[in-house]
Amino acid sequence: MKSAFIASTALLSLLLSGYALADDDCSEPVSDWQPRETLRQQVEQQYGWSVQRIKVDDGCYKLKGADRKGNAIEARYAPASLRLRTLQVNFGDDGDAGDYLARPVSD
Repeated sequence: MKSAFIASTALLSLLLSGYALADDDCSEPVSDWQPRETLRQQVEQQYGWSVQRIKVDDGCYKLKGADRKGNAIEARYAPASLRLRTLQVNFGDDGDAGDYLARPVSD
């Protein structure tokens, strides 16, 4: 009885963890995707990033590059909407996260 409970708990954990991981994938139809060059131009103009490469990973565009201060960036975008899904910034020794945090609006 105890071993059946442990086995069913382990199976449930595996199923739930797989479901959580699937959320990271993009599932937009390929026919709706925008060109990678559009994403490249968008981040270069809006954020001043330099893009090293953009590839498809789990149905998302995965961008690697650097911000205007030279910090390494890895970002995932939905390919149809070009909506940012995840962003990872590896700051250098003098890095500052202030550029990536919302600032309060002063009256």
